[in-house]
Amino acid sequence: MQLTMLKSKLHRVIVSHAELDYEGSCAIDTDFMKAANIRPFEQLHIYNITNGERFTTYAIVAPAGSKTIGVNGAAAHKAKAGDMLIICTYAEMSELEVANFQPALVYFDGKNNLSHQTLGTLAQDNPALAA
Repeated sequence: MQLTMLKSKLHRVIVSHAELDYEGSCAIDTDFMKAANIRPFEQLHIYNITNGERFTTYAIVAPAGSKTIGVNGAAAHKAKAGDMLIICTYAEMSELEVANFQPALVYFDGKNNLSHQTLGTLAQDNPALAA
């Protein structure tokens, strides 16, 4: 049996810009993509904490160190500069693969500074990270 599992998460990133007149995608700082193991053109599920919108698009590369989270194309109707997002990727795996898999969880401070990251441990489950 195949299971759909969380592969990676960028938690509480801030939209730096939204551009309607652009080919649809989400531009993400290359450093953020590397930290979360997100590949260019990989499908993204985006959850807007600010307004409750949920949408799907794909990742494109933004310059390393830019702290860019840019929502482009039609998705720009669902997020604007300053909105807080959770960006996730998922992967199909066998039950055997799931047994040894740990998602990359990357947390931010509300200003697009990486605060900490874990493999397979939610911050709320780790007292040292929950504070």
